[in-house]
Amino acid sequence: MAVCCDLEADINGEETFLLDKKIICSFSGRLSKLFGKSTGANRNKVIFNDFPGGAENFELISRFCYNKGEIDINPSNISLLYSAAEFMEMSKSVSGNCNLLEKTKKCIEELGYWTWPDLLVALKHCQELQQVATSSGILEKCLDSIVGRLAIAGEASPCASTSSPDSSGLRLSCDTRSTESLKNSFSRANWWFEDLSVLSPNLVEMLVKSMVSHKYNQVIISRFLLYYQKSKFFTASSDEKRQVLEIVIDGLYTLDPSCISCKSLFGILRVVLNLNISKSSRNKLECMIGSQMDQATLDNLLIPSPYGTSYLYDVNLVLRFLKAFLREGGWRLSPTRMKKVASLMDLYIAEVAPDPFLRFSKFLALVVALPDSARDCWDELYHAIDVYLEVHAGLSEEEKLKICCALNYEKLSLDAYVHLSQNAKFPSKSSVQALVSQQLKLKNLLQGTKNSKSDMDSPCKLNETRGKAKKGEGSEQIVLYSGRLDISGDNENLRAHLQGMQWRVIELEKLCKKMQAQMAKHMKSKTPTTHGTARSLPRLCS
Repeated sequence: MAVCCDLEADINGEETFLLDKKIICSFSGRLSKLFGKSTGANRNKVIFNDFPGGAENFELISRFCYNKGEIDINPSNISLLYSAAEFMEMSKSVSGNCNLLEKTKKCIEELGYWTWPDLLVALKHCQELQQVATSSGILEKCLDSIVGRLAIAGEASPCASTSSPDSSGLRLSCDTRSTESLKNSFSRANWWFEDLSVLSPNLVEMLVKSMVSHKYNQVIISRFLLYYQKSKFFTASSDEKRQVLEIVIDGLYTLDPSCISCKSLFGILRVVLNLNISKSSRNKLECMIGSQMDQATLDNLLIPSPYGTSYLYDVNLVLRFLKAFLREGGWRLSPTRMKKVASLMDLYIAEVAPDPFLRFSKFLALVVALPDSARDCWDELYHAIDVYLEVHAGLSEEEKLKICCALNYEKLSLDAYVHLSQNAKFPSKSSVQALVSQQLKLKNLLQGTKNSKSDMDSPCKLNETRGKAKKGEGSEQIVLYSGRLDISGDNENLRAHLQGMQWRVIELEKLCKKMQAQMAKHMKSKTPTTHGTARSLPRLCS
């Protein structure tokens, strides 16, 4: 049968095809509408500038038309054929029988029965036509099938644990605990990483969303994202690295915080510092790190300051971590976690205090970042402040006082208090405040001693107290600094006032010792069977 070539088709400027208009129009609703029932002898020409899949795909659908609707549909061409069938409107309503659109849809419905290699091939081709593949549902079905296969494989192999990705990871389905079994478990859990690492960042984003919606193990998801980032960085450009990092960070942010270790997050941060990623992704990474601040180390926090700044370490970044820790932690901020962060911050503040370029406002922000309850002892912070004041001798008295007012003098040890009372770098008001705090502590101690006296007057407490008194007689001692105060400045009145307060503390100490001795003597002379009215102790302090 003679074939007429009365239709010229220019496909995206790539190639021109000469076709039989009647044959092509019998399958394509788009061309049928365009040429109607025209049977003119003149050759017609049609130009497509956006034909899906280009000239190669147009040749496939042309063969379908010339072969009377027969074509091999396979994973490597199904997405292309489906998109072309939709573009050319190749439906049953045009041909009167099963057209290309119906055939490709039928293959898509059977996608769940495809083998793993076939799914990978289809997924890779979907990358080339992602917009069309997304709108047609091919991509979503392919991703769902892949996640389903992974879930089935995960059930057959050892289940992932809920510990961090850097821990020893998988619970074995058998009783052995050998190192070799653990290695095999990791291998079985991660066997698909390399297969899917070839996907584009956008497809990986969709894959992670599908995994989360299907409740796939989030520890394994986090491992895959870290693997994906490293595998892509070998040959990627700066822009490609930035895109990959943003997808990885956004994906990790959707997971449970316990599914990724603090160490891994800081590893990502080190890479991010050299790339201009979006502000949104950077904020997400900082929030994730901040929520695990109690797992960080000092080395993690010693991040060099941004280019163009004079100070040594990036204090602003650490302050943002702390803000995220206090905000994101919420109900999980147990006293233990808070104290861990406080200890870490004491080390960090001591490390940055000698920096001569560290501004007063930044140092003060570090000192007051955590609530007072986070620290049981403020000695480490006091020594860091001492170093900062020594290095920054040019601070005004007002600035020094603001820093010193952040100290909790009641939580200073006696050694720190003694050091402070002789420390000329601290403002005079700070020494006064520390001395007042020590007086209050002594007063509370004396008040507690008077309360214990009233308890000992009770017969039911006497035997118990007598034993404790004998055991500890002469051993209880209140020690306060009694040396001379060395306060810089010319204010002699203040100096005299401070020394007077100091000697009053010494007198109170002597009074307390005297009271303890009399109480011990009273306990020895008094027995539960004593008749008459017992002589009460004199009132030693008010």
